[in-house]
Amino acid sequence: MSDAPVIRIVLADDHALVLEGLRALFSAEPDLRVIATATDGERLLDAIRRFNPDVAAMDLQMPYMDGLTCLRHIRTENLPVRVLVISAFGDSQSMRAAVLGGADGFALKTDSPEMTIAAIRQVAAGKMVFPEAARRWLVNSSKHDPSALTEREEAVLALLAEGKSNSQIGAALSLSENTIKFHLRNLYNKLGVTNRTEAAAKYHKR
Repeated sequence: MSDAPVIRIVLADDHALVLEGLRALFSAEPDLRVIATATDGERLLDAIRRFNPDVAAMDLQMPYMDGLTCLRHIRTENLPVRVLVISAFGDSQSMRAAVLGGADGFALKTDSPEMTIAAIRQVAAGKMVFPEAARRWLVNSSKHDPSALTEREEAVLALLAEGKSNSQIGAALSLSENTIKFHLRNLYNKLGVTNRTEAAAKYHKR
């Protein structure tokens, strides 16, 4: 990986042991560089604004401002950063909240070091990284229920209905193309459609 471009990372966790462990893990890799750390969501948000990292790796449970609130601010402000949630909780509620909040990936603190490093690299490359349980939920949740669209899915659908491509939608929402595909698959299920044309027609009918 020595010839790979350096991925600049900001870490956020309220447990010093976890924070230092992740810093040491990533710093040992030639293509990963930890440029800042934070112990709460407010400091993380400030670090992202100041340092413009490629990836923010954050916990969900943090004081002052939790990870989900911070994630919401990141997406509302359209900060150009990929977000990997690294959580101790692999329950469906936590994963669902991360997906709906606009996270690019979800890893567990119980994952192997190799898996965590791979998740950082994949998220930095614009890939979606979620456990199988989260992918199953996305496929099966809220099928054929237009009222169940999230705010993010509504935004994606509105831009799709304007005729924008995945890359244009991603640029408008500061999300990767893979993330847009992720949301499109989910909203297609909810709308009961199979393609962009049908989805746009449903949008205009509404």
